[in-house]
Amino acid sequence: MRPVLFAGLVLLGACSRSVSAPGPVNEYAMGTVCTVNLFEKGKPELYRKVFDRYRELEDILSANKDGTDLDTVNRNAGVAPVKVRPELITVLDKALVYAEKSGGFFDPSIGPLVKLWGIGTARAHIPGGDEIRKALTMVNYRDVEIDREKGTVYLKRPGMALDLGGIAKGYAADEAVRILAENGIDRAIIDLGGNVFAMGERSVKKNLGDTLKNLIPGGENKKTAGDESYWRVGIQDPRESRGNYLGILRVINQTVVTSGVYERYFEEGGKRYHHILSVETGFPVDTGLLSVTVVSDKSIDADALSTAAFALGWPRGRDLLASIPGVRGIFVYDDMSVHLTAGLEKDFTLTAAEYHLAND
Repeated sequence: MRPVLFAGLVLLGACSRSVSAPGPVNEYAMGTVCTVNLFEKGKPELYRKVFDRYRELEDILSANKDGTDLDTVNRNAGVAPVKVRPELITVLDKALVYAEKSGGFFDPSIGPLVKLWGIGTARAHIPGGDEIRKALTMVNYRDVEIDREKGTVYLKRPGMALDLGGIAKGYAADEAVRILAENGIDRAIIDLGGNVFAMGERSVKKNLGDTLKNLIPGGENKKTAGDESYWRVGIQDPRESRGNYLGILRVINQTVVTSGVYERYFEEGGKRYHHILSVETGFPVDTGLLSVTVVSDKSIDADALSTAAFALGWPRGRDLLASIPGVRGIFVYDDMSVHLTAGLEKDFTLTAAEYHLAND
C-alpha cells in the first residue's frame, strides 16, 4: 500500500492570471510542496487560509510527526482509545470504507510495514523475511475501532499503527476547495505534490450555451461545455523524468490523482523498490503496473482508489472503480499498454508514441 506520495501530474494549458493577482503560491506543507493558483481572484488572505488549513490537518493526520492526533493513536495501540479531532475520524472512516470495498488491498493500518521499509527516508532498506512476516501480522483494518459518539479511535493490538498517507492529501485538497468556494472562488488549481484538483472551469468567459440560453427559447437545453472550458492535465510517463507525459486528460471541476512506481522508491542490487506495498506479500506490489490515475469529483476518493486500484491491478481495479459512480481510471503497464475505464476515452488523448491503448 502507498504510505505517502501520490501523483506526478502537471497542469497544461492553464489560463494566464491577472497581473495584479498574487499567485500561484507555493509552500511546503503536509510533507510536500503545495501549489494554489486563484488566478484573477487571488488574494493573500485566501491563500493564507488554505495553507493554514493544510498545516492544521498535518498536525492531526500525519504519522511522521510527533504529537499529532494520529501519532497519539499509534502510541496507544493496545492500550486505550484516544480522543481525537473530528477530521481524523472523517478521514479514517472513509479509509475503512475503501479498505472494505477493496478487500483490504487498501488498508490504513499498514503503518508497521511502511515504517519497516522506510521508503522515502534515509533508512530505506529491504527488510528480512521474519521482519516482514511480523509486520504483516499487525496489519488488519478490522482491528481499528472508531467510537463516533465519544470521538475516539482505538487500535486493538500493541504494535499496530495507522498510516493515512494514501488518503490524507485527498482530504486536504477537498478542504481547500471547500474554503475557496465559501469565499466566492469559482476557478482555481490546487496541487498537493501532484494531487491535483482543477476547480471550476478553465475559461473565465461565458460559453456559447450561456448566450443561447438568454437569446433562444429553450436554449438552456442546448448548453454544452466548449473545449475552452476544460482544464488539461498531463499524465506523467512513469518511465521518464517528471515533466514527460504519456497523454493529456481534460477535466472540469474534478480531481486527478496518480499512484505510480516513480513517485518514491530506492534501488538495491539493480532493482527498484517502490513505496506501494502489498498487504499480501509485504513487498512492493508487483503486477506489471507502472501507474494508475483516478479521476473523480472528490479528491479523498481518488486518493484512496488510486492506491487500491494499483494494488488490485486490471481488471479487478477496473471493477472497483466501476462500482463507484463518477469515478474513472487510467492503468499503465510495463508492456506499454494503457487501459481506460468506460467513458474515459473521450477525455483522454494518448500522446506518447511508445504506448498503445488496450482494447479491453
